[in-house]
Amino acid sequence: MRPAPAELIRRKREGAALGDDELAALIGAVVDGTMSDAQIAAFAMAVCFRGMTGAECAAFTRAMTASGTVLDWSGDTLGGPVLDKHSTGGVGDKVSAILAPLVAACGGVVPMISGRGLGHTGGTLDKLAAIPGYDTAPDLSRFRAAVRAARCAIVGPTAELAPADRRLYAVRDVTATSDSLPLITASILSKKLAAGLDALVMDVKVGSGALLPSPAAATELAESLLAVGGAAGLRMVALLTDMSQVLGEDVGNALEVREAIDVLTGRRREPRLLAVTLALASDLLVLGGLAADGAAARIALTRALDSGAAAERFARMVTALGGPADLIERADHHLAAAPVQCPVAPARSGVVAAIDARALGLALVELGGGRRRADDVIDLAVGLADVRGVGDAVSKERPLAVVHARTEAAAEIAAAAVRRAMVVGDAADAPGAPVLRRLASAPVGQRA
Repeated sequence: MRPAPAELIRRKREGAALGDDELAALIGAVVDGTMSDAQIAAFAMAVCFRGMTGAECAAFTRAMTASGTVLDWSGDTLGGPVLDKHSTGGVGDKVSAILAPLVAACGGVVPMISGRGLGHTGGTLDKLAAIPGYDTAPDLSRFRAAVRAARCAIVGPTAELAPADRRLYAVRDVTATSDSLPLITASILSKKLAAGLDALVMDVKVGSGALLPSPAAATELAESLLAVGGAAGLRMVALLTDMSQVLGEDVGNALEVREAIDVLTGRRREPRLLAVTLALASDLLVLGGLAADGAAARIALTRALDSGAAAERFARMVTALGGPADLIERADHHLAAAPVQCPVAPARSGVVAAIDARALGLALVELGGGRRRADDVIDLAVGLADVRGVGDAVSKERPLAVVHARTEAAAEIAAAAVRRAMVVGDAADAPGAPVLRRLASAPVGQRA
């Protein structure tokens, strides 16, 4: 007989380590609806306070992976390694939308299962939902067809792929449990293991805009991911990257899709965003045996960007998943725009000396571009555009950002939040490199 969810919650609340069978039973109850959202929230909070042992986290991850279909690509004639990237989330992080078609253009196959936003951090699925017609939860047949057509497809967990994570993720988003290390580990890796990957690169964010702002906590998460993923036979590299300011220039779902398209087409490429994307993609090409080393990978990636091959893969992916065939050429026509656009002038001219990236993420939530409740419908058009970075000069003629809002009142509230979040001084220290540290579960290029 399956143990009652309430009993498992009680045991975890009291600090007990749950066994493999108990965790499998709990995940079964999540999937079949026996466990209510309130009970899921209680369990998540118990894990937040009590944690999990390494063995528990690995068993929890296996149970979540096995909650649905685990893909096997060996029968498909794709002609390349099955690769993926995942980010722990940050403000303005649109790397996935750029990296997936970029790696595909270099010979990889990227079946990327992503998630929605968590708290103040944006989610790749929410961004792609801004594309009219784009199916973020296709059935397996359509998902496979999209991968065959474009060599990449970015979708979310469905009733077939990691269905347990779909419920857990939504509850974590609105119950202040999104920063639990074992829950993050299991959420990420269950989706990735269900995708049938050969290799995975992790982008673990550090700084005010990250889920785990401290370097120590981010390092602990990276090590947890490498340990659990390595035990499952997955070749992995984890990069710790800076999230003390916005990644790129835009924050908001439709705005970030537009910026990703601009990077792919070469219309604009913010240096920090490009550096993080290329670092992650380089490791992925080497892990997959598509490049001998980082230098060779950078050459191939730059060629794929500059030739338009990566943009073409993005266009194929969008079309295969129901989006408009001319999105690349007519992004402004297809992507929703907010009716109010308000430049945010600084209180004084000077240089941006510091940024509270988390506050900017929360400003997006206040505009309606993020969720307070799991069932909230978000406004895909609102956000912050042209956000300045540390070291940038600002003045009345060169604003801190441009608020995109639904109403004038909402724009004024967001503008005040932006001014509070960005410190303007006479000078600023030069910002450090966006890639802070690299950790690997095994030597790059060698199979585990």
